[in-house]
Amino acid sequence: MNKELMEALDILEKEKDISKETLFDAIENSLITACKNHFGKADNVKVEIDKETCDFLCYAEKEVVEEVEDDVLQISLEDARELSHKAQLGDMLHVEIKSREFGRIATQNAKNVILQKIREEERSVIYNQYYEKEKDVVTGIVQRHIGRNISINLGKADAILNESEQVKGENFRPTERIKVYILEVKNTPKGPRILVSRTHPELVKRLFEAEVTEIKDGTVEIMSIAREAGSRTKLAVRSTNPNVDAVGACVGINGARVNSIVDELRGEKIDIVNWDENPGNLIQNALSPAKIVAVFADPDEKTAKVVVPDYQLSLAIGKEGQNARLAARLTGYKIDIKSETQAKDAVGFRYEDYVYDDEEYDDESYGSEDGYEEYDEGEAYDEEAYDDEGYEEEVYENDNDEEPEETSVEG
Repeated sequence: MNKELMEALDILEKEKDISKETLFDAIENSLITACKNHFGKADNVKVEIDKETCDFLCYAEKEVVEEVEDDVLQISLEDARELSHKAQLGDMLHVEIKSREFGRIATQNAKNVILQKIREEERSVIYNQYYEKEKDVVTGIVQRHIGRNISINLGKADAILNESEQVKGENFRPTERIKVYILEVKNTPKGPRILVSRTHPELVKRLFEAEVTEIKDGTVEIMSIAREAGSRTKLAVRSTNPNVDAVGACVGINGARVNSIVDELRGEKIDIVNWDENPGNLIQNALSPAKIVAVFADPDEKTAKVVVPDYQLSLAIGKEGQNARLAARLTGYKIDIKSETQAKDAVGFRYEDYVYDDEEYDDESYGSEDGYEEYDEGEAYDEEAYDDEGYEEEVYENDNDEEPEETSVEG
């Protein structure tokens, strides 16, 4: 029994997670390579390895002839009889090759073959391990800054946090532990290249899945998420169990659950709202904490008109338009926000007729554009007509348009 070889294989299998089958193949190929370097050819060389004892035998198949023309492929009858007294002309004889007799160059080449195979297999194992974690959150340790990028150790591999995936204002110190979202795992000749992010909305989603038991078991579902990394995130959730409060489950007792996620995101604010199939209700929830007087949503055009009290206009729009912008991304609707005064000044527009009522408006008819025109007193809605009165329409699309200037309301 080759105890040294067996111990070495056991250590490699445990530390590198490389199967013994792969290592046996590497040893076999290395011996064949050594024979080729030593004899010049190895077409007739065979290697047999006992996988239980790790004993191996390397031999060459040679033809028994009277006169040897190629000592690599042939053997004389006299020499063959020394190995086997039954040898006859034309027989194929197995002639053992002593690996200890290989020269230094052949031995070094055999060693390189084994090491190369181990490195390739190690890269493959690491790639497969982290490829399975793609689109998931892992904990890493900050290593060092590479220019404006950051190298993060994930255990068996290093990941790159590019500048574009970093949250502005976050500063990390070496040896600091942080959670990152694995964007992509690429297999390269130098090993797996792992790209991670701290700005991706899915990072917040995965953190809630890990923190909130009800989300993990499917009782609460995250339906939509909109995020401006480092500033604010809006989350729309619903419960599949009428006895479970989706928002309360995510917040936790005294805010314990959501606060742990806020701490991980370095103080980023998180708004959790109830999901509703009715677009009017959903938009109203998404614009919280602002109070809404009326919502007119067009599911076909994916647009919505919202009326808010005069003193709530700035709150509904948010600082630099953030609240309305996140609400648009969360709902998928293009949202136009007006104050009560602006709505009343519109020709033929009576917002009192549009105040949302659960009984009056159902999912199919609520907030349709047809209903909007029905209350028109003979004059078509003209945006340009109100620009002359000083009204400036605020529209927020579900994309990264330039941020509008903040609207201020007196009184």
